[in-house]
Amino acid sequence: MSLIPSAFADGAAAAASSGPMSSVMSFLPMVVIFALFWLLLIRPQQKKMKLHNQMLSALEKGSEVVTNGGMLGTITDLDDKFIKLRIADGVVVKFQRSAIAGKIDSNAVSAASK
Repeated sequence: MSLIPSAFADGAAAAASSGPMSSVMSFLPMVVIFALFWLLLIRPQQKKMKLHNQMLSALEKGSEVVTNGGMLGTITDLDDKFIKLRIADGVVVKFQRSAIAGKIDSNAVSAASK
């Protein structure tokens, strides 16, 4: 039974003798985790969003696009928030500009319609 009080005393002495260096070392893993999180997740997502916004701002009439739902069409009219797509002969559908996933080649649309 005499070992238990000495064990508590050793732990308290070690905690009291560690100085400001110990607090910095305990904070260091959090900094490293945040840096890795930023490098592997946040930065690539921001880069992808920037490229997508540039693509959306560069859209013009006659561009062939694909929506997030997978619908292919040609832009017939566009404004700041909405785009009208011709998806078939005589069928024009209105989409939000943010629903456009990307531009596609005209060869891909002609091959898909055959």
